[in-house]
Amino acid sequence: MAVEDAYQTRMVQHELSRRCVDMSLVDVRVIHGVCYLRGVMKRLRSHPEVDLEHEAEVIRKILRQRVGIRDVVWEVQTKQ
Repeated sequence: MAVEDAYQTRMVQHELSRRCVDMSLVDVRVIHGVCYLRGVMKRLRSHPEVDLEHEAEVIRKILRQRVGIRDVVWEVQTKQ
């Protein structure tokens, strides 16, 4: 993994940790500026009112706006 890809991967993980959803089962990889997210996204017990589909859209939008991210491949399932 290139240094830039490792930096971008950490940046994406940081962005995910700021959201009110459980992304612990999501694997994050950035390869040549393409962000790959695979796994399962769940609600946090402390935020049962969160709309997972809306959060997924917000996360994709935020990541696409980040410098160095050319595309986002979203293979994340939502678990109610």
